[in-house]
Amino acid sequence: MGVIIPTVNTVTETEFNAMRPEGVTVHATRMPIHFHPEEDGFKSLMEDLEIRLNEFALFAADVVAYNCTVGSMACPPELLVNKLESVSGSPGVATAGSVLQALKTLEADSNSLATPYPDSTNQHEKEFLERNGIKVLKMAGMSFDAVEPVLGRKFAEVPQEEIYRHALSVDHPDAKALFLSCANFPTAGLVEQIEMALGKPVITSNTATFWAGLRKGGINDTIEGFGTLFSIPAKIG
Repeated sequence: MGVIIPTVNTVTETEFNAMRPEGVTVHATRMPIHFHPEEDGFKSLMEDLEIRLNEFALFAADVVAYNCTVGSMACPPELLVNKLESVSGSPGVATAGSVLQALKTLEADSNSLATPYPDSTNQHEKEFLERNGIKVLKMAGMSFDAVEPVLGRKFAEVPQEEIYRHALSVDHPDAKALFLSCANFPTAGLVEQIEMALGKPVITSNTATFWAGLRKGGINDTIEGFGTLFSIPAKIG
């Protein structure tokens, strides 16, 4: 699996390697986040993606993933996937579409949202999810005394016990699932513990993207330790 991650990301590689079944290898490259790719008609984003995807084509990745939550929610899902697949020549997934597919597979048309983001980013994610038929019943972000790129690095440094409390704080009785957003937020290892506490499925940016990538690549292994999602062998078309 070839994976494109944001430049400051230090979480995805560790979590993907922890989740991978035997025989799967993960190969990452980095690129800047495009927060407003629509400003130039997605030209800069597509050019940056093409450079990385050509690298994946050279080593013949079996599946490719663009693993950035904010960046992928700022671009039409079909545009992203078409670019991933046309340049690499391999099946492709992106985080935003993977999250939608995961919630659909879990039959979770309403959810709670916990992130390390500021309110403005959370609102953007809420609007994206609700445009795609997923109600957000309660959400919360975090506050850091930092700006990019330091801000992005701060997300990866949040202690596990603080993330756990943050996740439980957004639970809503009518939410069918919890989404822990951000590929640089170290949440995958907490999923089963939070599921047990809430009694409902929990997905993260990284668990959804890795699950979707495996399934689109034809790998249907059940993976223990990372939540309900990995017990579902759904084929991603």
